[in-house]
Amino acid sequence: MIKWAGTTYRFHPLFTLIMIGSALTGYFLEAVTLFGIVLVHELGHLVAASGFGWRVKEVQLLPFGGVLVVDELGTVPTWEELVVSLAGPLQHVWMILLALLMKGLGVGVGSWWDYFIDANLMIGLFNLIPVMPLDGGKVLQSLLGYFLSYHNTILYTVWISMMLSTAIIAMAIMQFISGQLPLNILVIGIFLLVSNWYAYRQLPYHFFRFLIGRGARMSQVISRGTLAQPIVITKQRTMGETLKLFMREKYHLIYIVNDVGRIQAVLPEQQIVSGYLDGKKPGSAVSDLFM
Repeated sequence: MIKWAGTTYRFHPLFTLIMIGSALTGYFLEAVTLFGIVLVHELGHLVAASGFGWRVKEVQLLPFGGVLVVDELGTVPTWEELVVSLAGPLQHVWMILLALLMKGLGVGVGSWWDYFIDANLMIGLFNLIPVMPLDGGKVLQSLLGYFLSYHNTILYTVWISMMLSTAIIAMAIMQFISGQLPLNILVIGIFLLVSNWYAYRQLPYHFFRFLIGRGARMSQVISRGTLAQPIVITKQRTMGETLKLFMREKYHLIYIVNDVGRIQAVLPEQQIVSGYLDGKKPGSAVSDLFM
């Protein structure tokens, strides 16, 4: 763990093992190159997040990129998350162009520039796989949020990530059966699967954080004026079930109707969120708020 310019950089054990193994097997230069590429990748995320005023707690460095640990969890505009997610992979574009220029000018050793380009392509493209916590997974989650409720967005993203992680593990096993030894692919696949299983277990906490930050986020939206997205439910529907219908980028008015479709009440979303956060049980009916 290193603290630099007010930000904590934490090396994941997997990253540390790869660096040590590379040094012991005579690939120290390659290991240092890999570290530099991963660091620049993550600095791209860090600069973008800091530019939006996000509160960055730490940067976790992984063999294939990194993870930015921030306090903002579903509480910032989706487009900001898209920019921050893509800021890392975009760093590989200028690094590859620089390498091609240096190689063309005959600066340095050509074989090292070839390795530098290949490593950038590998890390950049791998990070675009739609698996959390890779950048591609974050982009997928942001895009799904425009069409699905936030609860379903994070749920489907985790399930997709676990299925693709399992596919990576299966691919490594098939290569092993055919006589190859894809240990790096197997380890990364297992790491991604375990990470997403843990994320699945943390979904209630993730969703609760989203609800806590909902008030401040929607206050900004309302101050600019917005079209409301109606949610129509019966009075028997629980608050927990209703909150799972909320979309990240929409402000909601909740229409409560009876069995024949007559409107009994119209509630602003703040009333349901506040009622839920103030101690109402998830199984409490929405009608408890107005009857």
